[in-house]
Amino acid sequence: GKHESLAQFNSINDRVIVVNGVSKGFAMTGWRIGYVAAPQFLADALIKLQGQYTSGPGTISQMAAKKAMLIEPTSSEQVNNMVSTFKSRRDLLIKLMKDIPGIKLTIPDGAFYLFPDVSSYYGKKDGNTPINNSNDLCIYLLNKAHVALVPGEAFGSPRCVRLSYATSNELIIEAIKRIKEALGQLK
Repeated sequence: GKHESLAQFNSINDRVIVVNGVSKGFAMTGWRIGYVAAPQFLADALIKLQGQYTSGPGTISQMAAKKAMLIEPTSSEQVNNMVSTFKSRRDLLIKLMKDIPGIKLTIPDGAFYLFPDVSSYYGKKDGNTPINNSNDLCIYLLNKAHVALVPGEAFGSPRCVRLSYATSNELIIEAIKRIKEALGQLK
């Protein structure tokens, strides 16, 4: 069904807190800009709390996030182009990953990560390098293929690894070529 935001219902606005960020929606990963929309009394308390636990992001990051958030998402050419570009990258990555034996794919609906099941490589090794879990596989691929992935254990999915496609098509093609070659050496 259609997503319905609780914040749209005025009768419960005093009981709704929205916590979000600009990382994925505006391709600003690493800028570390988040925000809260809440009733004023709660926002005031959160400001006091935040001031004691974190330092503020740089002014440039704050101004860029402000500008991004003021764009009307459904009519913005920039946002539509960005969404189209990331979908194209996702589709390229999926096409290339399908050519690697033993990889099980789930097509992601959002963000810019692929989270394939790589567990068919567990129990294999390259020489004296055993692959027992996603952490071993990520270290192996970093050392052998010079490609950085994130172990699925970090996300509660030990059978998987996380790949980002927030990069150019050329780098995606090269990375998957290297991964395929390295995985092909596991016996």
